[in-house]
Amino acid sequence: MQGSRLRTAGRRRRHQRIRAKIKGAGTRPRLSVFRSLRHISAQLIDDQTGQTLVAASTAEGEVRQGLKSTSDLAAAQAVGRAVAERARGAGINTIVFDRSGYLYHGRVKALADAARAAGLEF
Repeated sequence: MQGSRLRTAGRRRRHQRIRAKIKGAGTRPRLSVFRSLRHISAQLIDDQTGQTLVAASTAEGEVRQGLKSTSDLAAAQAVGRAVAERARGAGINTIVFDRSGYLYHGRVKALADAARAAGLEF
């Protein structure tokens, strides 16, 4: 139990350092990623108004269809594609990527690469 609390506290500190430098605006919102052991989710946030503009997660049935697991690279790519399609539908093409203190590796990188491939500019 102690190790997981330390790991979470370290991620939160890293996230605060990142958030001090990254701000999302209405014209260029912030793509925030959250990953748990079972799911991965992403949302586009306008920090000026504090509103979530677009979101996608493996907890949604629409994104989960056709996936073997909700916690692997294929699931992260599906979330990246879904959030990019929804963003482009809302007229958003350019974003700022917020990795939320996670390493830019594995599922986080797969989500970002899939969003780029689906048409979002970072």
